[in-house]
Order: sequence, then C-alpha cells, then structure tokens
Amino acid sequence: MGDVYRAVQATGAHDFELVERERVEPGHGHVRIRVEACGVCHSDALGAEGLRPDPSTPVVPGHEVVGVIDAVGPGVGTFEIGDRVGVGFLYGHCGECEHCRRGDFVNCLDQLRTGSDVDGGYAESMIAKASGLVRVPDGMAPLDAAPLLCAGLTTFMGLTDVPAAPGGLIAVQGIGGLGHLAIQYASRLGHEVVAISRGGGKEELVRRLGADHYIDSESEDPGRALAALGGAAGILTTATSGAAMSPLVPGLREHGRLVVLGAAQDPLAVQPLDLVFGARSLQGRLTGTPAQNEDSLRFSRRHGIRSVNEVVPLSEAPAAYGRMMSGKARFRIVLDAAA
Repeated sequence: MGDVYRAVQATGAHDFELVERERVEPGHGHVRIRVEACGVCHSDALGAEGLRPDPSTPVVPGHEVVGVIDAVGPGVGTFEIGDRVGVGFLYGHCGECEHCRRGDFVNCLDQLRTGSDVDGGYAESMIAKASGLVRVPDGMAPLDAAPLLCAGLTTFMGLTDVPAAPGGLIAVQGIGGLGHLAIQYASRLGHEVVAISRGGGKEELVRRLGADHYIDSESEDPGRALAALGGAAGILTTATSGAAMSPLVPGLREHGRLVVLGAAQDPLAVQPLDLVFGARSLQGRLTGTPAQNEDSLRFSRRHGIRSVNEVVPLSEAPAAYGRMMSGKARFRIVLDAAA
C-alpha cells in the first residue's frame, strides 16, 4: 500500500478536483478504510454544492461507503484489520449527549455528516469513526451493498415506522433511487404494494419489482385512487416534490401514516380535516442507526433485494454526480474505487 491515495474533492459549489492525498493513521476511536465502492446520493449535494459552514475548505463527498479496514486507532475494541464495513450518512454518534443517553443515536447532538462535515467515500481511502461503522454481511458484494447503506436503510426504516398489519396496503410515491428499493422492501415484508408515478412508462418495471398496483398520477388523482383500493396504511414519499405529496394524504386509511423520505424544497399542503378525521399522521424519516443498517443489509441479502446500479470508475465521480442530480440515473450510481 502506498503513502498516497486518490480522492475526488469538492470546493465551493460544484468545483470538483481529482487529487492525491497523503495516507494518514486513524486517531482515537477511528479506523482507516480501504474503500471498495461508494454510492452517489442526492444528499452528496451538501458537500458538492457548498451547503456547509465553510465551502472554501475542500471536502470529499460520499456517504454510501463500503471497504475493508486496514488500520485501527487506539480505543477501538470491536473492529479489526480485515473487517469489511460500511459507512452511512451519519459519521458516528458521540454517546454522551442527551439524545444518545436515551438511545436516540440518529438525532445525536454532536454527530458529523459523512461527505459534508468530514471526508467521505469518493476516494480510495478514508478515516471513519468506529461508532458509525456498519458490518457488511459475508457474501454481499461491495457494489451491491453501497447504495443500501443510505437509500436502502432510509426506505427500510420508513416502512418500519408505518403501523401496518401483515398484508396491509403500502404505497410508494416516486420510482427512482429510493422508490425502486421501497417497493422491494414492502413486497418482501408481505405488504400489498401500490406504486405511484407520473405516466405509464414504469408500470412494467414496478410490477417486476413487486408492486401489485400502479397509479399514474398524471391521469388520475392518486389520493382518490388509493381510497378506492381501501386506503393505504402507509405512504412512502420519495420524490422531492411537496406538490406531488400533497394529494396523497386523503388516500390514507384510518390511522394511516405518510412518511416523507424525499427532501423537497417546496411545501407540503395538508387539509387539517384530512388528519383529524381518521387520525391520520405525517412523519419525516432520516436514515437509521448502524445496528439498524446491519439489520437492513441482512434482510436485503436474505430476500434478494438489490439496487439497480450504474457502475462508474472513481475518476468519473464528477460526471456521475451530475448525472445523478439531473435525474437521469437508473436508478443508483456506484463508484468503483478499484477502477
């Protein structure tokens, strides 16, 4: 192993550069990872578009990282050199703040975000905090596991938030990087699945993924269509559009829940009566804990859930990021650090 490694760093807004950096030893409570694969996710915009306190300081984006530990810092007791691990959006909880003391590690008050607050996985090597590491199951290929560390975990945890009995009706709005995984998870969990998208071009695909019904939101009101099916126990919204989410609320059954996964910039409009009558609710979901990530990976491997990926070399990370942000990717892009 050499003393330097390649990394694609971002400075300012959308200013990428392929550089060589010196390999460093991990500090207390940290490990060094030889990166094998890294997913390209919409949240990479936090680092790539300068949406951080000091965008003039270079940062390496990427928070769907899979690799092998090649150095262990002092104070790390449960991970060893040679372990295959993943790193997600949350870099590692502090274990001491109020939320951590109550077991709410996702909302830790002193937690960095991988790829924006600290260097991420658009690189051949990275330093990671041990409390944020995820064990990758044996037999799961790095290129398959990477996009499940954020996109997969977020949709899996969104489904666990829904108060749905086995066989309950679950709707997935938006058939993209998140949505195509949400359909697979909902189907494997035994739910009756409704896919909602614009136009009819994706109907054949979503049915192959496990959807039982398809609603074209351009040709019919999706809330009324869901109500006609008996109402959804849960709706996962993955498209980044508040306007597209708003008509869905009347499609919830009594005590149904709409879980917002897509971080839209425009507001979501809700009629209070739609919530009061039927005791319906709205909820947001941000990723999960490392242990929950391991649960999600094991479930994915056992039930054959896989992301549909475009694989590109690390050196093409800037173009891959641009393709992802344009919405043209089908459905996730994964960087191969060895290519």
